[in-house]
Amino acid sequence: MFQTGFLGTKAPLFMDIVTTIVVLLPFLLYGSILLAKQKKYRLHKLTQIALFITTILVVTFFEFGVRLDGGIKKYLTYTDIADSFVIGFLTFHITIAIILWGRLFYLSLKALNAGKLPGKFSIYHKKLANITYIAIILTAITGFGVYYILFI
Repeated sequence: MFQTGFLGTKAPLFMDIVTTIVVLLPFLLYGSILLAKQKKYRLHKLTQIALFITTILVVTFFEFGVRLDGGIKKYLTYTDIADSFVIGFLTFHITIAIILWGRLFYLSLKALNAGKLPGKFSIYHKKLANITYIAIILTAITGFGVYYILFI
């Protein structure tokens, strides 16, 4: 887990795994969005649930790895960029996706169980999903940015 990763940088293996998944996430989500556009709502729901759970597991894996490997302070020594900037960048990166996607996930399941999705909730769902998708793209970009700052 802490040996050198497969991307050819000084990052440990777990960081390479997490970064790869974070960078792939927007593409995987886009595939799920296409399912909804094709009116394959059940498959869209299943892929969204799988991706959301996978993301929570990846974030947990990341947190576990960072803490076991000496904490964020260890990684901050890998760069000359100010600690406050890196921590702010990382906080932004983690927060935007979890809050927006978590909210969309919760509201969508609630509407689905109430029989309003597809249906009355669909317009709001699409708007919130578009905002969330953009946020997840930003998360992928900032995730790679954090990786780049610390390990390349």
